[in-house]
Amino acid sequence: MRAIEFINNLIPPLKFTDKVKLGLSWMEEIRTDILPVVDKGAFKGFITDEIIYELNDPELNLAHIELVGSASIVQEDRHIYEVLRVSSENQVSMVAVLDKELKYLGVVTQEGAISAFTESISIQSQGGVLILSMFMTDYSLYDIARVVESENAKILSSFISDDPLDDSKIKVTLKIDQVELRHIKATLERFGYRVIDQYQEEDGISSDQDRLGNLMRFLDI
Repeated sequence: MRAIEFINNLIPPLKFTDKVKLGLSWMEEIRTDILPVVDKGAFKGFITDEIIYELNDPELNLAHIELVGSASIVQEDRHIYEVLRVSSENQVSMVAVLDKELKYLGVVTQEGAISAFTESISIQSQGGVLILSMFMTDYSLYDIARVVESENAKILSSFISDDPLDDSKIKVTLKIDQVELRHIKATLERFGYRVIDQYQEEDGISSDQDRLGNLMRFLDI
């Protein structure tokens, strides 16, 4: 799931020599509020409709405008999770993808990254999420799965991240195919696992905003 695989080819880059009015025209045409800007193959940042409206000068060249999101970049071989992390950190809805020579290849939209990642980790499936904290040396997905399955449940997907509260530990996020998690949580704790959080979803995810919220909560971004 490399970033280059999810480039949106329908989003064209603007050039430094382009005028503001062209950017606004393209935004209206493809129904977006943000576009990438490049100069001689190098990514320079993003222009937004908000910037354009504030400038109120349609003849101004993009080279003279302070762009946003210049740090919203990933290299082509980075995992789609990195796209989500960078997008969240820079608070922009697109991430520029660069090759090994740092040349601009295209952009991945936050919406596209969310769709790709949620499909891969089954987060759209109905169920619940349990988050465990443990030492890396204690981690065994096989052992955890045996405990979960003893309660007639299954792990749909799992995700490992650093525990921000304890550098010596990891967080293990589990997507379970059951909405009711009380018995599973109790059984895990009986086997010595520390459950630090849980989320139960009664209904399916109904909107893009809900999907984003659930994904960010799942990844703890």
